[in-house]
Amino acid sequence: MTNFPRTDQLEGAALVEVSLRGARFTDCDLSGVVMRAVELRDVDIDAPWLLASETSVRINGVDVVPLVRAELERRFPGRALMTADDPDGLRRAWEAVERAWSGVLERVSTMPEGTVDVSVDGEWSFAQTQRHLVLATDIWLRGAVLHVEQPYHPLGLAFAGAEQFGLDMTVFDSGTPPYDDVLRARADRVAAVRGFIDTVPSEDLARECRNPWDAERRETVLSCLHTILHEEWEHLRFAVRDLDSIASSAAVSQEGRER
Repeated sequence: MTNFPRTDQLEGAALVEVSLRGARFTDCDLSGVVMRAVELRDVDIDAPWLLASETSVRINGVDVVPLVRAELERRFPGRALMTADDPDGLRRAWEAVERAWSGVLERVSTMPEGTVDVSVDGEWSFAQTQRHLVLATDIWLRGAVLHVEQPYHPLGLAFAGAEQFGLDMTVFDSGTPPYDDVLRARADRVAAVRGFIDTVPSEDLARECRNPWDAERRETVLSCLHTILHEEWEHLRFAVRDLDSIASSAAVSQEGRER
């Protein structure tokens, strides 16, 4: 497979009668792409920010964004609450997040030993996902909203290139910590969000905060909470997707052994 890492050489390119069969696009900006007379079969597109912005994705003239939103809200009850804008709505939104993760954690506990450390297609394992969500809470609640001087738990897991945004990577454990330790760190951060949302007054939601990645950009307490909710639901979706893949692979292997 030919690689084109971190390049803008293809911006504005016209690809005519080109085969992209089996190609994989990771962390790519495909905004404004126009495709005509293309053949699309067995295509898998994952765009985490698709529903978080005012945008459209048209296939044969049909904007599929509302359809995707409705289906995700059907699959993940409570997801629609992630844009709540008052304390009561935010409390219900966080309760829905906790219920959803509780079900996934229960599922994982019944799967074969080692499942939590399995990576599917190079994505984060389930344990790594929990660690990343610890970091997300630390960045957007403990750091941006609460202004804790050193907000980061050592078991948090940063995304690739996070050091470019000023994140001190020496704070974090670079090894593979025991899963039980990860769960304890995660439970602590979940409780921190719950505790804040349970007590936040309505007028505080409009308070301005500094964006963790851009000192010139301002956020509000509400926008920081919305980011946390978005992180929770998107990574839950990723986790369920990968657990389904792991379970499917295990079933195929079992069927092969029984033949």
